[in-house]
Amino acid sequence: MGMNKLPIEKRRLILNMLVEGSSMRSISRIADVSINTVSKLLVEAGQACIAIHNEQVQGVRASRIQCDEIWSFCYAKAKNVATAKDAPKGAGDVWTWTALDSDSKLIVSFLVGGRDGEYAMEFMDDLRTRLSNRVQLTTDGHRAYLEAVEGAFGGNVDYAQLVKIYGAAPEGPQRRYSPADCIGAQKRRVEGNPDIDYVSTSHVERQNLTMRMSMRRFTRLTNGFSKKIDNHVHALALYFVHYNFCRIHKSLKTSPAMAAGITDTLWSLDNVIAKIDEMAPPPAKRGPYKKRGKKDSN
Repeated sequence: MGMNKLPIEKRRLILNMLVEGSSMRSISRIADVSINTVSKLLVEAGQACIAIHNEQVQGVRASRIQCDEIWSFCYAKAKNVATAKDAPKGAGDVWTWTALDSDSKLIVSFLVGGRDGEYAMEFMDDLRTRLSNRVQLTTDGHRAYLEAVEGAFGGNVDYAQLVKIYGAAPEGPQRRYSPADCIGAQKRRVEGNPDIDYVSTSHVERQNLTMRMSMRRFTRLTNGFSKKIDNHVHALALYFVHYNFCRIHKSLKTSPAMAAGITDTLWSLDNVIAKIDEMAPPPAKRGPYKKRGKKDSN
């Protein structure tokens, strides 16, 4: 059954479940379609959502941007990849970098990959191209940000780092589940003239917690993580477009995209489905139908 033959209600159901973080297997059972159908729709939706994000999230006027990286893993945790059976390319720890506008709660930029300086630069360059004005930027104390922010913004940013200070990690078996407690944070001015009162990463951390809770792919120590890095990227693109455009943010009573002024309507997953159809290649032309059998007698 081709994807275009899938009725819109069924595609809506599958996309809704993907956004909620249901596993592909449970979606295929509930929607009564093959797992290949689910994974094909995820790829198409992911590509459509990357296009939507790139077209719509441009020229953003923001005053304060907070950045964070959220850890997950693909196929196996990095330390176990060497011993993992048939580990695919891209296996190991995967970081999702997110940049959030504090006021509208819009995810302005996201990037999935490693946590090194090259990714930091790509992330900051992408963020800069989407903003229309000088902003105050807060990141955590990750060293890779220093060069990346300088490279992307030059001096045209008010930048501070919030460096967290952690206590000792808990002893015993519970340390797998409970990270070390944060016992304080140091605000450090890096560039320009940031207002120290607004040096915070709490909004972006809250959104990343929401993402971790709502998507099985981010729950640590489970087998719900993505086997393929591409699936992970596509699922995140779908999640972020749904978050930015299709969901009413509780404290704002509007979607982040509406609050940021980049759209004046609340979208639904039908907008994503429409984009999938718009991007679908035209059906292949079929040649004239020839009857097989006897040759013409004349």
